[in-house]
Amino acid sequence: MSEFPADIYTEPSELDGHTLANLGPLRRMAGLWKGEKGVDVKPKAQGPKTQVYIEHYELQPIDPQTNGPQVFYGLRYHTFIHKPGLTKMYHDQVGYWLWEPATGTVLHTLAIPRGQVAMASGKATADADSFELAAVRGSLHNGIVSNTFLEHAFTTTDWRIKVAFNADGTWHYEQDTVLQIRGQAEPFHHTDRNTLTKVGEPSPNPLANA
Repeated sequence: MSEFPADIYTEPSELDGHTLANLGPLRRMAGLWKGEKGVDVKPKAQGPKTQVYIEHYELQPIDPQTNGPQVFYGLRYHTFIHKPGLTKMYHDQVGYWLWEPATGTVLHTLAIPRGQVAMASGKATADADSFELAAVRGSLHNGIVSNTFLEHAFTTTDWRIKVAFNADGTWHYEQDTVLQIRGQAEPFHHTDRNTLTKVGEPSPNPLANA
């Protein structure tokens, strides 16, 4: 029996336009954030290299989104990362964090300017203090797509992100990008972690602002 209704076209007759009140576990992520103690472990020809980084992370609410009867509330985000003392981009990433109240599903989409996109998913409660999402190469539901060079030389097979909210209002993430690197027998775990502190409040989504 399908988990979806027979009517795949009809949208809800009423939606709460105040996204910030309907974000479930993502509510505490809305706003402008800065993290100054990021740690990245990446592959180099000589072996793993540890690099510290500074992160500027903006998450703004969007209007409710529907796919027929399906409803998402979400945050549009942009994170910009640089090394301490430098302004040159070290990592840039855009996408959406989405919450589906009906199923307790969190979705995270990402696109980076090295020719790679992904979508990870996981389950959570609306008041969860932590959650974990995963994406897998080859999946049609939570997959990873890379450009031809990355697929050839640094094949991303799995990606996970764990998010945890702290009592002081900060939030923390840990990422694990599993790479099968050309010429290496064992997978490499490219990891990132940071704790983010709020430096600005979010703006209302357009519908709520109206």
